[in-house]
Amino acid sequence: MNRVVIVGRPNVGKSSLVNRLAAKRLTVVEEHRGVTRDRKVVPVEWNGVRFEVVDTGGWLEAGDDLERKVSRQADAALSEADLVVFVVDVMTGVTDEDRHAARWVLKSQRPVMLVANKVDDALHEAAVWEFLSLGCGDPFAVSAQHGRGAGDLLDAIVERLDEPAPVLEEADDDGALRVALVGRPNVGKSTLFNKLIGEERAVVHDMPGTTRDAIDTVVNTPDGVIRFIDTAGMRKRARTEAGLETYSVLRSLEALDRADIAILVIDATQGASGQDQRLAERISSAGCPAVVVLNKWELVDTDDRDRVLASVGDKLAFLGDAPVLKTTALSGRGVHRILPALSAAKEDYTKRVSTGALNRAIRDLQAHQPAPTGKIRYAVQGAIEPPTFTLFIAGRLPPTYLRYVERSLRERFDLGTTPLKIRVRTE
Repeated sequence: MNRVVIVGRPNVGKSSLVNRLAAKRLTVVEEHRGVTRDRKVVPVEWNGVRFEVVDTGGWLEAGDDLERKVSRQADAALSEADLVVFVVDVMTGVTDEDRHAARWVLKSQRPVMLVANKVDDALHEAAVWEFLSLGCGDPFAVSAQHGRGAGDLLDAIVERLDEPAPVLEEADDDGALRVALVGRPNVGKSTLFNKLIGEERAVVHDMPGTTRDAIDTVVNTPDGVIRFIDTAGMRKRARTEAGLETYSVLRSLEALDRADIAILVIDATQGASGQDQRLAERISSAGCPAVVVLNKWELVDTDDRDRVLASVGDKLAFLGDAPVLKTTALSGRGVHRILPALSAAKEDYTKRVSTGALNRAIRDLQAHQPAPTGKIRYAVQGAIEPPTFTLFIAGRLPPTYLRYVERSLRERFDLGTTPLKIRVRTE
C-alpha cells in the first residue's frame, strides 16, 4: 500500500492535518512544541483509493537528545515514503528551520508536495507564495483545523500516487493477536516495545510521558502474527495535565478495550504501586488476560526482591495468577520469555470445551461438593475470548459456590490464568 509521510518542523500542524485527512481524531493535537514524538501510521481512504498516512514528530537539524531521537524517527519514515507532504505554517512565514527541513526533504529524492497550513481565510492565501523559495514546488493552501482545502489536497495526493491501492472489503480483524502494553509513565514500556518488535519504532527517553499515542505495529513471530499496541503512560488523575495528558490516558484505555491480551509493565525498582493496582483493575474489567512484566529487574537489590514480588501479589490480586516475568528491557534480559507467555495466554483465551466434557465436569464437581442450595442441571460454553460458560440451575447458587465452580472448571480444563465468565440462568 502506498505510504504518504507528513513532515515539517515542530508545531506547524502536522498531526491536525493527519486527523483531517483521516476524517477522525487519531493523533494527539496540542499547541505545544514536540507533542508528536513517534511514527504513527493511519489508513486513509479517498474516492475509492486507500493509502497510509504517517504522522511524524517535528524534524530539526539540531536539538537536544529527545529532539534528535524524534528527528531520527522522521528520517526512518522518510526512507519508506512513496510521497512526502512537507507542511509549513503560513502564519509564521518561512523560517530557518523550514529551509533546513526543505533541504532534508529534497535530499531524500522522494516525490514531495508542499502544504501551507493555517490558511484560515482568503486574506492569508497570498502569503503562501512566499514558500516557493523553499524549492519544493507550488504550495497547497489548507487549514487543517477548519478543513479548508483538504478535499483538493486529497485529490492531489491520490493523483500523485503510483498505482494506488483500491479499497477492499473492510477487515476489522486481520487475525493478529492484539497485545497492549500498558503501565505508568517511565517504566520502560517503549524500550520493551522496541525490543519486542526488533526496531526503534517508539521514541525512548528518560523523561516521563514520552509516548503520547497508542501505536500499532504488526509483527510476524514464531508464535504467530501479533499486533503490538504501545500506549502512553497512565497517571493519576490528580497529576494529569489538562488536554494532552488526559487525551493520552483515554487513548491508553481505548487500547485496552480492543486488546486480546495486556502486558502490564511495572518498574521493579519501585514495586507495584497504587496506580499499578488501578491499572490491574482496569485490565480485569476489560476481560482480557494479562502478563505482568517486572522491568529493570537487574537494578533491584537482591535483598529487596522478595519485597517487590510481595507487592505484586498484594496489589495485583485483580489479575489472579497472571504470570509475572522478570526482565530488563534495556539489555534484553528475560524479554525472550514474553512471547511464549503471550502464546500460552492466547491458547487459554480461545479454548473451547465440548458440551459433553463440560457437563461431565459439572456432574463431578457437584458430586464432590454439592451446593448448599440449588443444583446445576446442565451447562454450555457460549463463547470464547474469554471462555464463557452458562449454567442452567434449579434454585439459587451462592457466590461462593460459583467461585468454586469457576476454580474447578479452570483446573479441569487447564485454563491457566485466563479470565472466565460464568453466567447463570434459572429454570
